[in-house]
Amino acid sequence: MSFSIEAFIHILLLFLLLPSSICQLPLDALTPNRSIRDGDVLVSSRKLFALGFFSPGNPQHRYVGVWFYKVPEKTIVWVANRNHPVNDSSGVLSISGDGGLVIHGKDQSTPLWSANVTLSSPNNFTAKLRDTGNLVLLENGNQRVVWDSFDYPSDTVLSSMKLGLNRRSGLEWLITSWKSKDDPGTGSCTYGIDPRGSPQLFLKKGGGPLWRSGPWIGDRWSGEPQLTSTVGLFNLSFVNNEDEISYKRVVANDSLFTRGVLDESGIYQRLMWNDKENKWLEMVSDPNEWCDNYGLCGPNSNCDPYNDYEFACTCLPSFEPKSPHD
Repeated sequence: MSFSIEAFIHILLLFLLLPSSICQLPLDALTPNRSIRDGDVLVSSRKLFALGFFSPGNPQHRYVGVWFYKVPEKTIVWVANRNHPVNDSSGVLSISGDGGLVIHGKDQSTPLWSANVTLSSPNNFTAKLRDTGNLVLLENGNQRVVWDSFDYPSDTVLSSMKLGLNRRSGLEWLITSWKSKDDPGTGSCTYGIDPRGSPQLFLKKGGGPLWRSGPWIGDRWSGEPQLTSTVGLFNLSFVNNEDEISYKRVVANDSLFTRGVLDESGIYQRLMWNDKENKWLEMVSDPNEWCDNYGLCGPNSNCDPYNDYEFACTCLPSFEPKSPHD
C-alpha cells in the first residue's frame, strides 16, 4: 500500500512539473488580459481552425498563423507576421491600444507586426477565431468588427473569403504567394481581380500576367468551364457595384475542408481534403494547360491545346507567321 502511495505522489509531482504549454487547454478568445504566447493555441468554437505560433522551415523563425484544426497534415492558411518572424520562442500576440493586435518578441517596446488599428479603449475589445478561419477583432457589447484577417489574406483563399476591391476604402483583396515552401514572406505571384474594363481574375508574377479567367458570364468565369463541375459543392457569387467588386466561393457543406492556394511558381490550385487517402486532392488548377498561359501565341493567332507545345499556335484565317520559324 505504501508503495502505491509513493508511486502516486511521484507521478503527481512529475505532472505538476510538466511545462505549462503542455498542460494548457486551447483558448477560445484573446483579451487584453489573456495573450497568446508561443505554445498556446486559439481554437474556433466548432474546432475547425486553430491559431498559434509555427515554424515552416527554420525552427528559430516563429510566425503566428491559422491552420485547419482537424486536418492531420498541418496546413497553414494565413500568416500574420509573414515578413517579420520572431527569432526565438519569446513571441506574444496581444491586444494593444496602439495597433489593435500586435506581435512582440523579446523587445516589448517595438512590435514586429500589428493590425494597424488604434483602439481608444483596448479593454473593450476581444479577438476570436471564427469557424471560417477568419481572425476578427471585436468591440465588446455590439460585436462590431474593427479588423479581420480575411481583409489581409496570405497565399490562401478560404470559403467565404472575398477577392476583389473595396471601392470605398480602396482596400484590395488578393492573395500573394510565399517566397518559398519554407518562407512565408511576401512572394512575387498574386491572384485577384483586375477591375478595369470587363473585370476578371488575373494571376500575375512580378507584375506581369500569367493567366486570366475571362469575364464573369452569370454563373462562372468564361475561361473556367471546369467550375461547372463544382456545382453543388460551392455557391459562387460575383458583386460589381459602387461599393465593391468581389468574387467568393462558399462551400455548401462546411464539414468539407477546401482551400485555394497560390504557390511560388505561379500555380493556383483548388484543393479538398480527402480523409480516406489522408491527403489534399486537386480539384482545379490555373493555368490548367499550356494554352491557358497569358499571351502564349500573340495577336491574330489561335492556341490548340491538343497539339504539341511547339506546334500549339496557329495563325487565324488571312494571317501568316512573321517568319517560317514562328
